[in-house]
Amino acid sequence: MNTIAGQIATEIGKPVSAVENVIALLDEGNTIPFIARYRKEAHGAMDDTSLRTLEERLKYLRNLQARKEEIINSVEEQGKLTEELRNAVLTAKTLSEAEDLYRPYKQKRRTRATIAKEKGLEPLADLLFAQQKDGPKPEDAAKDYINPEKGVESAEDALAGASDIIAEMVSDDANVRKDLRNLMMREAVVSSVAAKEEDSVYSMYYRFSSSVGKIAGHQVLALNRGEKEEFLKVKVEVDHAKAIDVIEKRLLKKESPSKAFVQAAILDGYDRLLAPSMENEIRSTITDSAAEGAIHNFALNLKPLLMQPPVKGKVTMGLDPGYRMGCKVAVVDGTGKVLDTAVVYPTLGEGKKQEAIIKLSALIKKHHVEHIAIGNGTASRETENMTAEMLKGCPGVSYMVVNEAGASVYSASKLAAEEFPQYDVNLRSAVSIARRLQDPLAELVKIEPKAIGVGQYQHDMPQKRLEESLDGVVEDCVNAVGVDLNTASPSLLKRVSGLNATIAKNIVTYREDNGAYTSRKVLLKVPKLGPKAYEQCAGFLRVSESKNILDNTGVHPESYAAAEKMLTILGLNLTDVKAGKISDLDEKVKKYGEGKLAEQCEIGIPTLKDIVKELMKPGRDPRESLPAPMFRTDLLDISDLKPGMKLTGTVRNVIDFGAFVDIGVHQDGLVHISEIADKYIKHPSEVLAVGDTVNVVVLDVNEAKKRISLSIKQAGKAEGRKP
Repeated sequence: MNTIAGQIATEIGKPVSAVENVIALLDEGNTIPFIARYRKEAHGAMDDTSLRTLEERLKYLRNLQARKEEIINSVEEQGKLTEELRNAVLTAKTLSEAEDLYRPYKQKRRTRATIAKEKGLEPLADLLFAQQKDGPKPEDAAKDYINPEKGVESAEDALAGASDIIAEMVSDDANVRKDLRNLMMREAVVSSVAAKEEDSVYSMYYRFSSSVGKIAGHQVLALNRGEKEEFLKVKVEVDHAKAIDVIEKRLLKKESPSKAFVQAAILDGYDRLLAPSMENEIRSTITDSAAEGAIHNFALNLKPLLMQPPVKGKVTMGLDPGYRMGCKVAVVDGTGKVLDTAVVYPTLGEGKKQEAIIKLSALIKKHHVEHIAIGNGTASRETENMTAEMLKGCPGVSYMVVNEAGASVYSASKLAAEEFPQYDVNLRSAVSIARRLQDPLAELVKIEPKAIGVGQYQHDMPQKRLEESLDGVVEDCVNAVGVDLNTASPSLLKRVSGLNATIAKNIVTYREDNGAYTSRKVLLKVPKLGPKAYEQCAGFLRVSESKNILDNTGVHPESYAAAEKMLTILGLNLTDVKAGKISDLDEKVKKYGEGKLAEQCEIGIPTLKDIVKELMKPGRDPRESLPAPMFRTDLLDISDLKPGMKLTGTVRNVIDFGAFVDIGVHQDGLVHISEIADKYIKHPSEVLAVGDTVNVVVLDVNEAKKRISLSIKQAGKAEGRKP
């Protein structure tokens, strides 16, 4: 059995054979979306999240295995490798355990212990540390090591050097470090105090303490940032007597003439070397854990944001609010093509606001605008006020506030310049905002995922790990929805399984040079798109113009023959599929027998079920089954809010301690985790996701600090009022 596969299988609760199959598929160069969608028989229908967890653990365990080999080779080269050490390294379960074992053999900078060893005092340290019952007294043993030529002038000098060596031995002992690590994770306390007498956003941490085991991830990240910005002093401490007791139980022998000497060296080793080292390690451990939690939370928020239902086929006006530079305006048609642009100044007095209303109303009438998307940045409040006033004279038109995070990043990018060379940076933002409403996924893939504001402390995260996680979410979303081969941008195409930026550009260039794709097979003519890339990407690309209806479904070309055979067995054909005459296909399959039909078509039951699902709704968009976005025609002011008021809002961000909800007053309200559900929940993401429509009750309003406290659980089954 592959030991790595066995370990992963135990960890994720899957059969070893399934894990081995996934590892083999990954090693062959298959992507997670492809494996998740088209190799279900091999892995027992794991979802993309499980597969990514498996892939991460595989990387970690392979890196751990490689590091173990490096450690063993290094110690062997030093001539110090024992069978016991080899086995200990090979059985280490984590990288930190393996590094602890290697610590005594690592090349160190010059320390007090290395200086003592240079003076020839290591044998004395070993003799005293052995703590033999019949061993010599330290002061007697030290006399034999007096050597003025090497700087050991007296027995006291010899004992001081031996103590330094023993202190370092204590600090480097893998078992001691493991015992202390366990103690600190159980009982250590993280505390912080103010570093300066100045009010700040970190004031709640000016007198803070929490046990290491219970501190929340967002608290760890806040402490780290506060310390970095020099507002806080942070430390991790454990009961000194307990720590010394842990070490003595491991290293101190009951009776020997050198016991007191070793005891003193242990104390020195802990205070001078171990305590600072372990504090750094514990802080690093809880920071890594907090970062992983924050990255996971970011990914959880990003997925529903990307998967928000599109508002297809609607002429949309995008408003990018601003003060001095004005409000940038772009009108796009149902496909996202720019029809018109303008700049208005609704914040520069009543006269300018009325001018803006007249100008925008004319654009709405001219282009038959149905929806308005307003960016939620600077001057958004005033722009929303103006829009609400304007819509009183524009029946049938509604608006929605759109998260504009990253719009400025996109508008100033090389990609935006290539896409809209005729518009300045500001107008590109307005186009992006309009398109975010029409098709969030297609527009947001143009922006670096971490620039989309649905996380917390994302700039403090390990950036490579954050990017990997978020890129995985984007990739999963794009492939779950599918991509229209004849309309997709290079930004969208490069996220498709098996494709990269170069091939994506080549696909678009081929389309521009040769006209629309007429089938999936034409992809094989695209430069640099070989058979492997075709295998990985074909099932996720849709060609609605193809004569073969299967090209506009999620059925993979490798399963076309099986799909047609299945239809034939059931007395149907692809013409029936195209005509929409197979709404009862799933019932016919069940009646015939899934197992029997799958066997006759030479496919597995999971693949059969997927084919049936796709044939019943060719070209379907899975996002269309989700609740539609909430549009408004008017808005409230924060001064209109009163405790007890019931409203309907949209979840904008889910964080460790609650969720922020847009209730139409520009300032999002906070639903604390304790006010989300009647039952206990460990994290808000258990019951809420970005984009959810929720009923809330206003608990408290602080106009001065612009803080709104809301409750979902107290709203009960109230219908709420859409502001």
